Amino acid sequence: MTASTLHPPALGSGLAWQMREAPVLVDADAAAGKLAQALERLDEAGRARLEALFADAPMARAVVLGVMEGAPFLTDVIRREPMRLVRALESQPLDRIAALTGAARAEVQAARDEAQDEAVVMRALRRMRSEAALVIALADIGGVLSLMEVTRALTAVADTAIAGALDFLLREAADAGRLKLPDLDAPGVGCGLAVIAMGKHGAGELNYSSDVDLVLVYDRHVAPLGEGGEAAPTFVRLAKGLVRLLQERTEDGYVLRVDLRLRPDPGSTQAALSTTAALAYYEREGATWERAAYIKARPMAGDIDVGRGFLADLAPFVWRRVLDYQAIADVHAMKREIHAFRGHDVVAVEGHNVKLGRGGIREVEFFVQTQQLIAGGRDRALRSPRTLEALDALVTDRWIAPEVRDDLAEAYVFLRRVEHRLQMVADAQTHTLPEHRPELEAFARFMGYADRDSFAAALVERLTRVQGHYAQLFEDSAAPAFLHGELNFPVEADDRATLATLSRLGFRDPPAASRAVRGWMASKPRALRNEAARAQLTRIVPLLLEQLSHGGDPDGALIAMDDFLCALPGPHLLAALERNPDLVRLLATIVSAAPRLGETLARRPSLADALLDPAFFDRLPDEAALTTRLNDLLDAAPNDEEQFDRARRFRQEQHVLIGVRIASGTLPAARAGEAYARLAEVIIRALHARVWARFQETHGTIAGAETAVLFMGKLGGREMTAGSDLDLILLYDYAPDADTTSDGPRPLQGAHYFARFTQRLVTALTSLTNAGKLYDVDLRLRPSGRAGPVATRLGSFEAYQRTEAWTWEHMALTRARVISASPEFGARVEEVILQVLARPRDPRRIAGDILDMRRAIAAEKGEGDRWNLKHAAGGQVDVEFLAQFLVLVHAQKHPEIVDTATARILAIAGWLELLAPEDAQTLSNACRLYQDLTQVLRLAIDRPFVPAEASPALKALLARAGELPDFATLDAHLADTQARVRAIFERILEAAAG
Repeated sequence: MTASTLHPPALGSGLAWQMREAPVLVDADAAAGKLAQALERLDEAGRARLEALFADAPMARAVVLGVMEGAPFLTDVIRREPMRLVRALESQPLDRIAALTGAARAEVQAARDEAQDEAVVMRALRRMRSEAALVIALADIGGVLSLMEVTRALTAVADTAIAGALDFLLREAADAGRLKLPDLDAPGVGCGLAVIAMGKHGAGELNYSSDVDLVLVYDRHVAPLGEGGEAAPTFVRLAKGLVRLLQERTEDGYVLRVDLRLRPDPGSTQAALSTTAALAYYEREGATWERAAYIKARPMAGDIDVGRGFLADLAPFVWRRVLDYQAIADVHAMKREIHAFRGHDVVAVEGHNVKLGRGGIREVEFFVQTQQLIAGGRDRALRSPRTLEALDALVTDRWIAPEVRDDLAEAYVFLRRVEHRLQMVADAQTHTLPEHRPELEAFARFMGYADRDSFAAALVERLTRVQGHYAQLFEDSAAPAFLHGELNFPVEADDRATLATLSRLGFRDPPAASRAVRGWMASKPRALRNEAARAQLTRIVPLLLEQLSHGGDPDGALIAMDDFLCALPGPHLLAALERNPDLVRLLATIVSAAPRLGETLARRPSLADALLDPAFFDRLPDEAALTTRLNDLLDAAPNDEEQFDRARRFRQEQHVLIGVRIASGTLPAARAGEAYARLAEVIIRALHARVWARFQETHGTIAGAETAVLFMGKLGGREMTAGSDLDLILLYDYAPDADTTSDGPRPLQGAHYFARFTQRLVTALTSLTNAGKLYDVDLRLRPSGRAGPVATRLGSFEAYQRTEAWTWEHMALTRARVISASPEFGARVEEVILQVLARPRDPRRIAGDILDMRRAIAAEKGEGDRWNLKHAAGGQVDVEFLAQFLVLVHAQKHPEIVDTATARILAIAGWLELLAPEDAQTLSNACRLYQDLTQVLRLAIDRPFVPAEASPALKALLARAGELPDFATLDAHLADTQARVRAIFERILEAAAG
């Protein structure tokens, strides 16, 4: 008897009849069609049950159609086994979760007791997770479960999976003689290894598609090791096995993504470490962010007694016995690493990160955790790991007003619901809203709002409310009170009290610091040669020194600030700094972390005016706004030379403003590549049109003449950085029967006409004028490279690509993008590119050529330095080559994979199942990480990055770009990511090459 023929429960008793809300459909007919496809494998009895259910509970049908329209992941869960949907809707959701976790525990225990293959365990846990994900999502979308019920259910599923997998591995170790467990029926008891759940998992607040943050510790004195066994290798092996059992993707999907990076010093420690070593680390160098992390810690698998003992021993580190007001500064510094600049109240909606962005979930959590760290050592009632409970405790103990608690709690629940809905779409750990209005419109409807604007209004109201309360908690004075009156810099000699204050601020060489500031007061920088400027500087010095002390290297930061002030051409910026303390903080961040950007800002202090505009930190100007502004500037220029100067100044200004946004945390590094590319497109279109018009005035026209500028490389993929060259190809054509000699005062013939125009355009882009250089241009990707003509007729380009081009040239073509041409000619060029890329190819030959190229690059550039992000083994080149391989070998059957952006190619390959889901996720994450880090490095320095020589401020900026708490964690994550990428690269290409 199949499940669908079992007698169903009485109508009206399950989840379907409790649903109170549903998404707003965009296209109900299309959603119904998707539902029909998803239910193709459902038998007649199951269909009858579902139809009866929908007839009796129409809200359930609306919810399911909303899922079809808004959540491809959930749609796939239903398609794979449609009876999951029937069971979910007929059951009480929490009862169904309990049944699923109970059944999984029973299956794992049976597999353990019968010494079955681990594949049985993996399948049981993955099926539990998939069906539980559907049940919880439907209950959440339908408004049946509260936020806390949803998060507790998600946590229960994770706990069941982790404990079950670990017990299975412990029993395996016992059967192999590596452990002598006290109780084989309860393997975790007395095993010596504890799994500590951290973050939201530890608090029982797990989000919908979260990684689980785990710390694994063992007590070598408790561990029942087998004959000749050693604790470290035994438990490290168990830890790695646990990660594999949980996150390895099979045909049933995966269970959990496991993150072990919250363990002490993850770059140099093993996956499991002894309690003694962990406690020694925290006693020696534990940071405030690690104290905050352990507020939510919970032993949840393995030897619970060892876990409890470890957390008890760690309590004095987490909970200080005195009121710990230093925590305010430390936690605010943590927040600055996530979002460095808090000067304005405007919150963008498209692309906003509801976790890390202004007014987001993290601000609510930091608001709570800061006060817990301050007073939790003396007041145990404040130690709750759960955010909403902790807010209640803060009210009870009169740390905050009830209305503050109500505001933050309501906003927290709202933002967590948004977070969950984002993650339901594709089962991805994302917290970022769609960046474009049409996609955000669809997401707003999935959230149940009528349109984008009504959702945006609700979101901004909550974000603004949270931001306001957070700002009040961390209200900044101009500088700490103790600094005023204790900092004096007489020109003639050091002040002894000032040296003591500088020492307290962390300056290693207070006399040198004092000499630098006294040099300012003695008018060493030309910007300080008038008394008013020096008076303004005197008033901001206390705040400036205090901010420079936060970066971890006050002495180095002060040297950078000295260079900055000496480069200032005049005193204009000082008045702005005096009036705007936030600008002082921002400037300190820039000169400490990104001296290259600081040098540019020093040369153009007038750009500070833009930084004072609240709209500056809202949204980047779009293409239309940039185009209008640039055209206005160029049209008002009296001659060509002034046009070129204005274009250069416009580019410099916009580059600095993009860079400041990155350094301040108001522009995610992931979006900076698009911003730089958008700027380049606008400038080149404007100059292309003007140079073409002026060229025709001089040399005349050829009938039907057309030109197109083709972007290649990073520019084609919209992945530019602050220092990117422009890889261009210029294509042209003219009427077949045209007279090939131009009809102007100075006629030119055919190919020479278009070559001369190309040279004129390149000169406009590259020549050095009083305003500097616009871009470096590289034409080597044109047919035949340096040996070929600088401009190529479209027919010749097509013929070359079809018959002569090498594999590497076709790889480069995958990133080709027309950015300036007439619509008709641009469409012709794009069609030629698509036809070339969609030709049938031998995967063995393409894979072999790519492997040969990669080996040659490694031999020439080296691949052993992981911070050479481009060339390192498993670095950017590996990811990009894999994406280009996928395009070249699959474009014939799947033309939709043709895209210029690496990240989108990988995403499409995942959707088309050309990559295994785990590989697609790993490569996509790596692509994003490498691009984010590259943006920061190109912005900050103009030399290779050497971690041992880098400033703490730059390391902090890199950690923020990687969304990790510190540089050591980032470094470990980078090494792990590159190892995974290289393994995928070799497996896929070597298999294809045969």
